[in-house]
Amino acid sequence: MLDNNPRGTICIEDIEVGMMRSLRKVITDRDIEMFAEISTDHNPVHLDDDYARGSIFEGRIAHGMLTAGLISAVIGEQLPGHGTVYLGQTLKFISPVRPGDMVEAIVTVTDMDIAKRRVTMETHCKIDGKKVLKGEAIVMAPSRKFD
Repeated sequence: MLDNNPRGTICIEDIEVGMMRSLRKVITDRDIEMFAEISTDHNPVHLDDDYARGSIFEGRIAHGMLTAGLISAVIGEQLPGHGTVYLGQTLKFISPVRPGDMVEAIVTVTDMDIAKRRVTMETHCKIDGKKVLKGEAIVMAPSRKFD
């Protein structure tokens, strides 16, 4: 189910099982370089073409956590949105993401505990319809009671 509030905060009182949000982003060389700088992860499989060609990936790949960060963006900006507190996230990396790939990050509400403001969501990222990352997030959603 896709509700008609594509951006902004959705309070726990308005969230329903089945709600989903997504975003698409092309992963660029600049994204990878900036993530390496911010995270201090300078593994050459991400940054050095010659090294990466000799790896099991046969070419450079994006940091897995860069891809996972797109899930965080959907949760923090769309569902539930601003004011959401991350409580946990599981991740399974299925396939590499390469510079130039268009990644779609999707979150879908699967369970809720309204009294505790807890929302459980299936999370995954896809490239051309193929899952490259999957997991589950648990967050605390904002509430109108605390505005």
